Amino acid sequence: MTALATPASAATLKNAAWCNPALGYFPNGGHYGAPRPGGPHAGQDITNSTGTAVYAAAAGTVIRREWGGGLGGRTGNAIVISHGGGVYTYYGHLDTYRVSLNQSVSAGQRIADMGATGNVTGPHLHFETHSGGLGPTVNPVTFMSARGADLGGGWPRIDPDARGATVSVIQHLMNQRGSGLVVDGHYGSISVSAVKRFQSASGLVADGQVGPATWPKLIYSLNQGASGHHVRGLQVALNKRSASLLVDGGFGSVTSTAVRSFQKVNRLVVDGNAGPITWQALVG
Repeated sequence: MTALATPASAATLKNAAWCNPALGYFPNGGHYGAPRPGGPHAGQDITNSTGTAVYAAAAGTVIRREWGGGLGGRTGNAIVISHGGGVYTYYGHLDTYRVSLNQSVSAGQRIADMGATGNVTGPHLHFETHSGGLGPTVNPVTFMSARGADLGGGWPRIDPDARGATVSVIQHLMNQRGSGLVVDGHYGSISVSAVKRFQSASGLVADGQVGPATWPKLIYSLNQGASGHHVRGLQVALNKRSASLLVDGGFGSVTSTAVRSFQKVNRLVVDGNAGPITWQALVG
């Protein structure tokens, strides 16, 4: 057994409502608060190639789709999403828009492509989190981490009482192991108990949190020709990232094309194999 950890509690911020907006690495000097001529850097830069997919970090409404997002000191094509409760996210230096102004978006929906528009030295996503209104920024890395998302890449952390597509993925993967869960997208007591049993049997801390230790043991490496509940989980994960697949549990040519397309736009190895790296990018 691994060392003891604090048990996951219900109704935490790690409720599957937030996800990673783009894959890439943090460039030197691109961190929140880094010195800039006009004042401290207001976001976190995530570097990858032009055309890398950019996703909505959470559900909300596109309220700005314009140069600099209509905010002072920003340049380049940008999108601002309102998530309610005074929380906003900003996506800057975009190459191509994939959503319209005033459009409602879901968490993980592809909204744009990474680019190098505006005052930049190379392609990247400039990502900001605003809390308490549009204007006051907070550190995006810690903001996202508190919500179970690892900005730039990494496995998410999902606590009891979470809801959404990522929970459905967990339920499908557990059903492949014979759990017989109702796939309702709610990480309630029955699903949590099943996960705790799985964690215990896998030599993990049975805290009910599906995080970096649990995900690698929960997923399956899948290729075309596979079928079952685990493929349904894969299809749900792909649909969260805008694939629009029929969730039928069959890894046929359409699902294979969706996997390859996802790998391509996220600059992963395009081999059609849904292995750990692809799974991590999908659910992260």
